[in-house]
Amino acid sequence: MSRIVVGRYKEKEKLDDALNSHRSELIAVYGRRRIGKTYLIREHFAKNIIFSFTGLSDGNKTQQLKNFIIKLKEVSNFVELERLPVDWLEAFVYLKKFLQQQKSSSKKKVIFIDEFPWLDSQRSGFLAAFENFWNDYCTTRTDLIVVICGSAASYMVKKIVFNKKGLSKRITQTIKLKPFNLQETAEFFQYKKISLERMELLKIYMTFGGVAEYLENIKKGESSVLAIDRLCFEEGAYLENEFNEVFKSLFEENSYHHQIMIALSKNQKQGMKREDILKQLQVSSGGRFSDALDDLIHSGFILKYRAYSTKRKTNLYKIYDEFCSFYLKFMVNHKGSKWTEIYQKPAYTTWSGYAFETICLKHNQAIKKALKCEQIKSENYAWHNENTQVDLVIDRDDNVISLCEVKFWNDEFTIDENYLQQLRKKENEFRAGTKTKKAMHTVMLTTWGVKVNEYSTAILTHNLKADCLFEDGN
Repeated sequence: MSRIVVGRYKEKEKLDDALNSHRSELIAVYGRRRIGKTYLIREHFAKNIIFSFTGLSDGNKTQQLKNFIIKLKEVSNFVELERLPVDWLEAFVYLKKFLQQQKSSSKKKVIFIDEFPWLDSQRSGFLAAFENFWNDYCTTRTDLIVVICGSAASYMVKKIVFNKKGLSKRITQTIKLKPFNLQETAEFFQYKKISLERMELLKIYMTFGGVAEYLENIKKGESSVLAIDRLCFEEGAYLENEFNEVFKSLFEENSYHHQIMIALSKNQKQGMKREDILKQLQVSSGGRFSDALDDLIHSGFILKYRAYSTKRKTNLYKIYDEFCSFYLKFMVNHKGSKWTEIYQKPAYTTWSGYAFETICLKHNQAIKKALKCEQIKSENYAWHNENTQVDLVIDRDDNVISLCEVKFWNDEFTIDENYLQQLRKKENEFRAGTKTKKAMHTVMLTTWGVKVNEYSTAILTHNLKADCLFEDGN
């Protein structure tokens, strides 16, 4: 009996479409490590998988072929399998023979190849052999689903999704598996029968993000502070070396990936321009740097987003992965310390503000739903000039601009006369800088909402609480 797959509604719909289609399907699944890719495929296709195998992280061609044959022997009884194939072309011939033994029927049969990029080592010939297997055999049948899955997102995007050779336009479904959003995270804990107040859940999300494997280790009855201390700071903590292990498994040593993340971790408020990252790293703008930046974006570790100033539009980069942000800010600098002491310091309060802003950027559709404009097309961006900044601008096609002020606060936020003037200044600076003629709404999104008083009613069109982020806007 298969286990429940929490959330992933759009992804499961795509997989169901493949099961019900009239042709063979080639599905590419990618996303960062520990996000739940393998779990999703194995559980959703539990009754349909007839063969699966996983690439070895550091295996050479001979070891990969041996692993393939071992897995094929578990489901078949070919005499030829006593001999190791000389190459991947011959290995896929064995797989074809196995599939030919399976009776043709309307029920789809799933072949699952996990950690696909690890199989395609230099001069292995694996990708060319796989292309031939799909094009020469699988497309002649109507009852096959081949799922190829990988954590190396850059490889999956460049060599599979946008393949210009044998797999060009052959992918029938693409699934980029992202971390759980807040709604899915709440559902996950409900499924585990763990009761958490939303502020506690938010603090856990700010530290671990929506990475299923990390959330799996939260214990029933444990506060966010104790969970973070146990998983990140205790001696031998589960996530003590996670950052380095993730980067080692995904990216080459001596590449720019790690350095870029460190540079961005020191500029978490507004993010960084490309040229500023280059300047801090003291490197030239070449293919090696560009490839590393693209890798981090495709893998979900970095966000590239638009920002406007009075002068021009620019692209900024910031850390998008909650755990990486937390690790580089606290775990690196406070190794051997106790989180029960660190979390009460001002540094955590400041960082929480940045982390909350990033979460709001991720959940901008939920914010639009709370504003009752989710059906209106909009451009979402940050804005600043030399005098002020706006955390999130929702520039709508219905001639309304929402200026969203985001605050992580441990209590109901109070607007006084001084803060009212700050908000008025933002409005005036934005209108003067952009020359917009659209209606302008000032919105505050805080953890516990804004206290209603003469100053809040004078400026706010919407007073949103963090609760709205738990409503899926997609």
